[in-house]
Amino acid sequence: MTQTQRYKYPLQLPQSLKETATRLAKEDGVSLNQWIVSAVAQKIGAVETADDFLKARADAAKRGDLTKLLDRAPETPPTPGDAV
Repeated sequence: MTQTQRYKYPLQLPQSLKETATRLAKEDGVSLNQWIVSAVAQKIGAVETADDFLKARADAAKRGDLTKLLDRAPETPPTPGDAV
């Protein structure tokens, strides 16, 4: 999709979310549509950044790294309430 292409998507929001989004858009001085587009873009950026970070970390891992880390963990019993 180019910058000029736009797609309509019928969005159904719970009333409370719509009211909050409307208020925040007004506070930002933008339309509700602009605010929602920005919110979706921010979420996509956050997810893709986290995905790239985790993939890079996973690519750098070597077999046995986790075992070495666990071997250094102290031998302590679980805190009451931790075990299910």
